[in-house]
Amino acid sequence: MNILYLVFGDEQLYHSQAYFSICSFSSQMEVSDRVLVMTDTPNFYVRFGNKVQIIEINQTQIEEWKGEHNFVFRAKIKAIEYACQLYPNQPLMYLDSDTFLFNDLRLLKKSIVNPLMHLREGLLSELKSKTIQNLWRTVEGHELEGIQIQTKHAMWNAGVVGLPANQGLKITNSVLKICDEILAMKVGKWIVEQFSFSIVMSEIGNLQPAEPFIAHYWSNKEEWNEAIQQFMLKSFLKKSSVQDDILAISQFNFSKIAIQKRIPNTQIRLKKLVEKWFPSEDKLFV
Repeated sequence: MNILYLVFGDEQLYHSQAYFSICSFSSQMEVSDRVLVMTDTPNFYVRFGNKVQIIEINQTQIEEWKGEHNFVFRAKIKAIEYACQLYPNQPLMYLDSDTFLFNDLRLLKKSIVNPLMHLREGLLSELKSKTIQNLWRTVEGHELEGIQIQTKHAMWNAGVVGLPANQGLKITNSVLKICDEILAMKVGKWIVEQFSFSIVMSEIGNLQPAEPFIAHYWSNKEEWNEAIQQFMLKSFLKKSSVQDDILAISQFNFSKIAIQKRIPNTQIRLKKLVEKWFPSEDKLFV
């Protein structure tokens, strides 16, 4: 199985997340498994040596992948397509950087005979988000790539996208076309790639959740990022090798930090107001 990460830009936090995620898989990987890191900052991954295959990209390529609607997550679809072109006969698991493996990789690999996404979020027609409801009103009843959008269609989380062997190029081709068609409808962008994968992959096979194997901490990044930064700092100070870090993460207590955490909007608004009303004072600089 090939495991793909797309991490671009010089924000070190995302690369730290990817490092942690790669290490979480590495202790269970077999010789036939491969980690692909698609990035414009390959120097951030030199510690891995030949443990990962770097696919170097540049900003020009990323901008091209965003397409005419300048949709950043369209680049994700193109990256997956590119990896499938390199290894069309092998299953591919795409992962957002804010993920990690916490269960048996062998069982996960067996499950990728079916298409996988992280988890089923709910029927598009029933989800309460204003953005999702706007998307539903826009696409309801439309035929996209021969698929009529109906109330049966659900939204799945695209932090994990698992493509069975020999199906990746067919899937990504359809996902790209649907994504571009929806973007042309001038709908809110941020979930379009996720919905496009959800539609295509639910139509081509028995779409299954990867949630029993892979954690995706997108809703509690603050606490996980702090834990990962502490891990990276300890690794640096101890001059740990990659193999040391792989062993440490294989023994990591993943259950000590919540994977999902809902922060009420009122709390967020109040925090912003307090910071506005009572800004920091008496700053001292060298």
